[in-house]
Formats: sequence, C-alpha cells, structure tokens
Amino acid sequence: MGNRGVVSTASYEARAYGVRSAMSTREARARCPHAAYLSGRFDAYRSTSAAVMALLRSCSPLVEPLSLDEAFVDLEQAGLPDLEVPTVTAFAEDLRRRVHEVTGGLTGSVGVASSKFLAKVASDLDKPDGLVVVAPGTELDLLRPMHVRVIPGVGPATVERLRRIGVSTVADLQQVGEDELVRVLGKASGTALHRLAFAQDDRPVVPEREAKSVSVEDTYENDLADLRLMQSLLARQAAEVARRLRGNGLSGRTVSIKVRLYDFTTLSRSTTLPSPTDDPALITRLAHQLLDGVDTSGGVRLLGVGVSGLADWVQDELFATGAPTDGSDISDAAGEPDAAAPASAAAAVDPARDPTPDAAPDPATGGYRPGMDVVHDEHGRGWVWGAGRGVVTVRFETALTPPGPVRSFAVDDPALVRWRHPEPDEPADPAEPTQPAEPAASTRVERHPPG
Repeated sequence: MGNRGVVSTASYEARAYGVRSAMSTREARARCPHAAYLSGRFDAYRSTSAAVMALLRSCSPLVEPLSLDEAFVDLEQAGLPDLEVPTVTAFAEDLRRRVHEVTGGLTGSVGVASSKFLAKVASDLDKPDGLVVVAPGTELDLLRPMHVRVIPGVGPATVERLRRIGVSTVADLQQVGEDELVRVLGKASGTALHRLAFAQDDRPVVPEREAKSVSVEDTYENDLADLRLMQSLLARQAAEVARRLRGNGLSGRTVSIKVRLYDFTTLSRSTTLPSPTDDPALITRLAHQLLDGVDTSGGVRLLGVGVSGLADWVQDELFATGAPTDGSDISDAAGEPDAAAPASAAAAVDPARDPTPDAAPDPATGGYRPGMDVVHDEHGRGWVWGAGRGVVTVRFETALTPPGPVRSFAVDDPALVRWRHPEPDEPADPAEPTQPAEPAASTRVERHPPG
C-alpha cells in the first residue's frame, strides 16, 4: 500500500500507536511502521453486512442501517414482553451471540438506550465486543463528564468555537443557554446541540434512508499535473457515478467536483441544472467545466465527482438543455456537518464502493493488493501478503484455519485468481467468515484482518 491513501479503519493494536481512521497512510506508517497495511475486502464486507442486517430485521421490522457495520434497531417493535432493563439486556446479549454465529466469529458491540443518540453513544463505550445499557433516568449522568465531541456533528471547527466560550464537556454545554449557542454556531447547529446536550432526541428509527448524494473520489500515488489526464480521470468517475445513479433509479440536479491540491488544500466546485440527469456525458462535461475553474498547476493528489439534489425521475432530453441555473459554489476544505444532521446525512448509495479500478493492472503487481482474497488450484483459499516486481506472495489460511503456509507466484500464474465472496443471494460457505424516543439499540460489528 502506498503513502498517498487514507486509513479506512485500524485495529485496536494499531490505535495504541496513534493510528486513526481518516489519517493519511504516510502519517500512519510513521507512527506504526511495523503494522500490516491491507486493502479493503469489499465483497466480503458487503456479504457479511447483508447477513447481519438480515439478522437484525428478523428481530425488528424497524432497522436503520448507518453503514455496512452499524445500524439502529427499534426494540419497541421487537416483540419483547417488556422494555425493562433486564429484558433488553438479555435480548442484547443474545443478539451479540447470534451476530457471532452468522458472521462465523466476528464480535459486535451493542448499546441500548431510550433514543438513537444515546444508543449510539452507548455502543461506543465498551468496544470491542461490549454491551452498555443506559437505564432510563441515567442519561444526563452518563453524558455530563463526556467531551462535546461525543455529540454527532461536533467536529474540530465546532470544538474550537465551543472552547472559545469555555465549553469542553457536555456538562459545560448544559450551562450555556440556547440563545448563546445559536449566536456562536448558527440556528440549526446551536438549537440541535442544546437539545442533544440534555439527551433530547425524538428521531424515529427509519428503515429506508434517502440517499443525499452519489459520489466517487480517488487519491493518487503521485501528484497529477497533466490536465488531460485529470479530465480523463474525471470522465471515468462521472461514468461510475452515472452507473450508480441509474442502478438505483436516481438522477440529480447538482454536479460537483472535489480537488485536493498538493498542499492538502481541498476545493469544491458545483453547478446546478434546471432538471435532474443521470447522463454520464453531461456529468462529465460539467465536471470538466468546473475543473477549468481550479488552478491545478501545483499538482493534484485527489479528484472526485459527485451528484446531489437527487430525484427518481429524469427530464425528457427534448427539453433538457443542460445549462446550469446558478454559478459555481466554492468552498475551501473546511466544512463539517451541522450538529442537527444525522450521521447519514451525506450517505451515498453505495458507501463501501471498490476504488475506481485502473484501466489495466500494473504489470509489477498484476492488480494484486495486500489483503486481497485469492484462491489457488492446489493450495486453496488465501490472502495476499504483498505484490511487486512481477511476484505475488500469498498466505494460505482463513479465519477458521490455523496459520497457513506462505508461497510466492508469478503475478500471471493462471492457477492463482482473485476469490470473490458470494453475493448475498448466493449460498455462502459458513466456514468462511469475513472482517464489518422509543427504546433503540445501536449495533456495530467489529472487523478483523484476514486470517
């Protein structure tokens, strides 16, 4: 794995060295050079997620996925005899056991509370493989000593604004009036933050969440300087966005690009159409026009294309001119979600997409990446340790087998191929686990590296 990517997740052992999600791999390697850096196993994550979500839906008809490995469950609809602490605790213990079974050995952390906000907080308190039940009437006692970062939407910029008025804990926040928070943070964020500080959250569990945007972005190993290459990459990303839109019966009015420069300055540009589109050619053309307004002469390390303002219809091409209705919106790398917004406010249709593939595999690696699942005609299932200089090294083991042998092959060896996890509607081998105001439970599945 190169130094230009971003850490998606880190094991608890790596976190002890300061490695965190969203950290650049360059910084992660500096903090923990002896760690194993693996690529994602997206097929496995999706399959395991489908198994867990099916389990949760068998418990309650109201399940709201937050991501591949986390969801809210409305326990009022779970058919329990009552919602007393002993009853929901027994339910949660049994749920953790069943998650372990359906995933072939993965652990899960469960938080149970009187609201989605408190259930989410509780699920994070005793990871991994933990269970926290917040008894009614104890919510404020739980929140008071916690840092304000525990509240959804409170990122570094909000933390700094609150620090300037003497607020660092939820207890401090409870001492500040709503009017003062609105003055400092704005009406939406200030009002929402004041409510959540007092554990006031009446949001229901919503089984079907509306996607807000569909986007694709990629970080590149070397800074891009060739404008034609950048246009080509944007065209590829636009085609992928259009494919996902059409696959989900969606279209969108606002086309945006994201550009991260060589110095980590992140710029966004957007333009809005008079009617929604899913046309890859139109999305590409607008993305190219937006890129023309960005000074890329110093080099670009990340490019992305997105479509928002989603709809489930497309204007007849006879009347769709494709002319934007407004000017480009420009922001420089600093936005954070409002505290009022749920964690899923920017959810894409497929949050766990595979990275945009290269036009052709790198001959040095054959397209093999560390952590990739493979299968060999003679040795069976395994995973890639590393690849380069025309050689791929594989460890032949799975999560339910003892440590296996390590073998190296030419990257073009026909006996070695990528192994794809069965789709959710295909029969899966249970011996092949993978790594992902009403009472509510928040369940999170912990992932583990291959083997």
